[in-house]
Amino acid sequence: MKWTDTLLGDGVHIKHGFAFKGEHFVDRGDYIVLTPGNFFEAGGFRARAGKDRAYSGDFPESYVLNEGDLIIAMTEQGEGLLGSCAIVPASNRFLHNQRIGLIDKLDPAKFSKSFLYYLFNSASVRGQIRGSATGTKVRHTAPERVYRVRVRVPNVETQSRIGDVLATYDALIANNKRRVELSEQSVRLLYREWFVHLRYPGHEHDKISGGVPKGWNLMALSTLAEYINGFAFKPHHLGEAGLPIVKIPELKDGVRASTPRYDGFDVPERLVISSGDLLFSWSGTLAIEMWADGPAYLNQHLFLVRPGSIVGKEFLLIALRESLPALMNMTVGATMKHIRRAALDQVKILVPPAELLAIFEEFARDTYAMIINLRQQNLKLVRARDILLSRLMDGRIAV
Repeated sequence: MKWTDTLLGDGVHIKHGFAFKGEHFVDRGDYIVLTPGNFFEAGGFRARAGKDRAYSGDFPESYVLNEGDLIIAMTEQGEGLLGSCAIVPASNRFLHNQRIGLIDKLDPAKFSKSFLYYLFNSASVRGQIRGSATGTKVRHTAPERVYRVRVRVPNVETQSRIGDVLATYDALIANNKRRVELSEQSVRLLYREWFVHLRYPGHEHDKISGGVPKGWNLMALSTLAEYINGFAFKPHHLGEAGLPIVKIPELKDGVRASTPRYDGFDVPERLVISSGDLLFSWSGTLAIEMWADGPAYLNQHLFLVRPGSIVGKEFLLIALRESLPALMNMTVGATMKHIRRAALDQVKILVPPAELLAIFEEFARDTYAMIINLRQQNLKLVRARDILLSRLMDGRIAV
């Protein structure tokens, strides 16, 4: 099959976004203003519950995006985001901001739309976009630079088939993510019903004094687990061999191709994590996740949370997540916010009697076993898709 060298500018046109005014940004509204933060590093649309901002001012109607539109991150708001491509998930909901490019014209004789999405997210195209970017602290690209990106593509019919194959993987990944979200929501709702709103089985017969039911205990987070800080890796530790090093970006999505590794003997064995371990990022973005990937080293700014004998890790996972607002109010630091260990002494949660705790933990344990399985499936699907992406895009594998 013949592949042809061409420039992206021979088949696409990129439209600049609108300069929305900061004074009209609001927490809620009919329209969400998209930013580079709405892109995943590897590509794809990222909804940010609680972080996305709506817009209350006037704007030209032509900057309302439609379902299926292809958009590109033109500013590297976060590491690796520059050039990332995403598909708008709904019409009349999202606004085209100035730091985002919209592919508003596409020559169907040159490119298949589904193929173009994956082409933008390929290593070759992303590397060329980064290489021609300007800026020191924050890097930017422009439509004229994107147009000069050189690609090698098959005919449009083959492009469509390649896009369909890769889209099948993405559909499976998205379905698993939805199942994970629903399952986690079920555990969290039960936790809130029983341990926050105190509508647990038999609550009608219990006396509550000072917000604490009889037989329950109000306990500090620090008394329920050991919080082990990760290893302070230095630049000379980082390489391509050995176990991967889990930092904040890996916390939710697992090990990626760009994740550095370490092959040495300086790291204590207790900082080797495995699937099912509870991890807590206490610096930058506070988050708590149950690790679903394989063996890895834990970097600093992350706690390995080892529950004691009072509560299990599933209960502690939800308790920590419910405690995040209180912990965030105790963050310190000018450039990068973080919490001190003392905050874990100050934030307290209700711990129920052993019988009620056992009922909840049995449900949570079974649910999280399924969640871990789904996340592991997704890690395999993502890695298989990424291998296919690179090999389909350069013709090493035929459809």
